Amino acid sequence: MKQKGLGRGLDAIFGSDPIDARLKPMSQMAEIAIGDIIPNPTQPRTQFDEEALDELADSIRQLGVIQPVTVKKAADGKYVIISGERRWRAAQRADLETLPAYIREVDDENLHAMALVENIQRQDLNAIEIALGMQRLIDECHLTQDALSEKVGKKRSSVSNYLRLLKLPDEVQLALKEGLISMGHAKAIAGAPAEEQLRVLKRCVKKGLSVRQAEELVRSLAEAPAKGATAAEDEEYPESYSRLVELLEPCFSQEIAIKRSKNGGGRIVIGFNDDKDIERFIERFTKRS
Repeated sequence: MKQKGLGRGLDAIFGSDPIDARLKPMSQMAEIAIGDIIPNPTQPRTQFDEEALDELADSIRQLGVIQPVTVKKAADGKYVIISGERRWRAAQRADLETLPAYIREVDDENLHAMALVENIQRQDLNAIEIALGMQRLIDECHLTQDALSEKVGKKRSSVSNYLRLLKLPDEVQLALKEGLISMGHAKAIAGAPAEEQLRVLKRCVKKGLSVRQAEELVRSLAEAPAKGATAAEDEEYPESYSRLVELLEPCFSQEIAIKRSKNGGGRIVIGFNDDKDIERFIERFTKRS
């Protein structure tokens, strides 16, 4: 039966054959002094939720460490974490002196690959962290996208979607990382012209657009005449125009634009997708009146 998601895990890289020489079976389990355990210097994960660490530390104080960490013995006698850095950090907060650990024999190259895959498999990673982990596997373990897809048990299209996120502007990546937008929003933004991506991000966050609405906004930008859009952006409008748009935005889910003519007049243009949008506009105004 085919496994779902990232279920193939480390076996995908190191194989399930018990005589696989690259990754020997667990040689031993031991209680290791926390001071002798060090994080992997190439650890892909860079952020740890402080509140979640405190909660895990409280649990460890009451129940102990349920799942041992996995380490590799280094030349200087220290133990490098392969997986379980979050547990190690929480155990330090819980003032433990030792930590149960599985000690594996693995070379540096495969240690690095193991850390990368173990982190990509975590459920609490955001899409950018997963994308960065995938990119590092490609760059540092010399994998193609097809090979990466096989290693992590993801479709190649999913791998490509993750890697596309890294081409987005830093502001979009940060918004995704901090949970202001979803991966669906980010995929929609990636489909917008580069010069429009920050504009789409701003509207997604400010107006709380759904993924579908974000996709429709990107589609409308693609269908708009490029020349007209550029001219509108180049023209300087008074600050009051922006204030008016901000006042109108809570009432509508679609694009709002002010078109000013040469004689000083103009039009306020409110986009809509179908008759249902009109009904929603009427409902909102009725509630406000």
